[in-house]
Amino acid sequence: MAQPLPGCWGDLVCGASTQDKVEQTPRSQQEPAGPGLPTQPDRLVNRQEDDVDLEALVNDMNASLESMQSDTVPLLQNGQHARSQPRASGTRSVQPQASPRQRVQRSQPVHILAVRRLQEEDQQFRTSSLPAIPNPFPELCGPGSPPVLTPGSLPPSQATAKQDVKVFSEDGTSKVVEILADMTARDLCQLLVYKSHCVDDNSWTLVEHHPHLGLERCLEDHELVVQVESTMASESKFLFRKNYAKYEFFKNPMNFFPEQMVTWCQQSNGSQSQLLQNFLNSSSCPEIQGFLHVKELGKKSWKKLYVCLRRSGLYCSTKGTSKEPRHLQLLADLEDSNIFSLIAGRKQYSAPTDHGLCIKPNKVRNETKELRLLCAEDEQTRTCWMTAFRLLKYGMLLYQNYRIPQQRKALLSPFSTPVRSVSENSLVAMDFSGQTGRVIENPAEAQSAALEEGHAWRKRSTRMNILGSQSPLHPSTLSTVIHRTQHWFHGRISREESHRIIKQQGLVDGLFLLRDSQSNPKAFVLTLCHHQKIKNFQILPCEDDGQTFFSLDDGNTKFSDLIQLVDFYQLNKGVLPCKLKHHCIRVAL
Repeated sequence: MAQPLPGCWGDLVCGASTQDKVEQTPRSQQEPAGPGLPTQPDRLVNRQEDDVDLEALVNDMNASLESMQSDTVPLLQNGQHARSQPRASGTRSVQPQASPRQRVQRSQPVHILAVRRLQEEDQQFRTSSLPAIPNPFPELCGPGSPPVLTPGSLPPSQATAKQDVKVFSEDGTSKVVEILADMTARDLCQLLVYKSHCVDDNSWTLVEHHPHLGLERCLEDHELVVQVESTMASESKFLFRKNYAKYEFFKNPMNFFPEQMVTWCQQSNGSQSQLLQNFLNSSSCPEIQGFLHVKELGKKSWKKLYVCLRRSGLYCSTKGTSKEPRHLQLLADLEDSNIFSLIAGRKQYSAPTDHGLCIKPNKVRNETKELRLLCAEDEQTRTCWMTAFRLLKYGMLLYQNYRIPQQRKALLSPFSTPVRSVSENSLVAMDFSGQTGRVIENPAEAQSAALEEGHAWRKRSTRMNILGSQSPLHPSTLSTVIHRTQHWFHGRISREESHRIIKQQGLVDGLFLLRDSQSNPKAFVLTLCHHQKIKNFQILPCEDDGQTFFSLDDGNTKFSDLIQLVDFYQLNKGVLPCKLKHHCIRVAL
């Protein structure tokens, strides 16, 4: 077999293998020879043919490594541990003739374990020059772990943890959304608005619904969704719904807090601003007082008691209307509780009225024994108690939630928001009779062109009707179906269902919906909220010159379809107690 040339692959293999032996040589010299085995000098004497120049092999190995792994040489030289002796400058020993046994050994491949150890040591030298980072979580390390961060030792951030949340709509449809652990109720509502292509008017809310308990409440905008879901039972769910009355008390607090129900520890001037300041100021002590029906814990009976709500909790008087400390008994605490509305209080809890509320501790999931059930005489009284509970518990957080959308709206440029309606003042009359269109600047000419176009459209519609193929744009057909495409029309629902939808979406002035009449198949009903009371107005059809119109005031004001009727009463009060302002909407997720 021919002798391999110096610097070839065989020299590199032998150099790598011999270096591994060189590293193990000092340890073998320190170990005593076993019984029956020759000592180290004896082995060297007996194997003269295997003796090679170790220094020359080390020099050859370094030369080969410098030529093939030049990028690792500075790291090895800057490291704290030297891998070999420095080369003698200008000298190189002559390699003696290798024996057949040595040639076999030189043709063996490099050991994988040795190469891996070289790579690990190289990586260790690279990272040893970096400064050590103190571990901010020493309690997470084991007793033998160093207090310095290593790759993969940091725990995953809770802020980046994701969780699936299922949200239901009013029509029963649902959507599973992947959210972050720190996502608030407002953020989730904006995400659902974006996915459902709705208009974001800052009135959407997330509802915590417990059907087995008959309770529900609207989440505050700052509450964490994942945290609230951890306190809910398996039967509970989230609903995506409108709530126009969420911050209505900031706009008109006098309608929410009757004067006879509010008392102060200091003299107040009774203005709206002073009323809100007393609730938001933590140093003041406002108090809501009045009679409520209270259900006894563990019993089915209800008692009418004099109750007062303070920052420290809800109390009832054991002696008439006395508020002396010795006559007050604690009913519920505000800290670890939330206030809910009763969905079906009469049926499920034998409540004396339909205006029930409940103070539910956060630890309660399925048990009804620890629920503090209350009932008010009317809807305004119940709204007053529930609004006062929210203000006393959250205080300035509610005001910040109310101000954030307004501040964002003020920062946005008027050109950045999409234009959803075009004013009639920006429309111009055009004449396309010639080869190119022109703007009709003369008002008289524009009016005559509009009349001529209207007559031409009616003639085309009448001609199609005579021929037997009724035009899809015929007035009589269009007026009877076009309203069904609007969000404010809810179809054939009962009076009770329409009242329930109005209550769910907030008892604010101007909240309305339209539905089919149950008593007259050709008529419709306008359900409207005013002063927290729900009223119904029947829309009757009437004919004039062979054409059908709709009217709310016995034909005095007639409209060709319901869209024109709604548009008119959104601008004019007419015979209604207030203008139409908000419409009830159901969105399919």
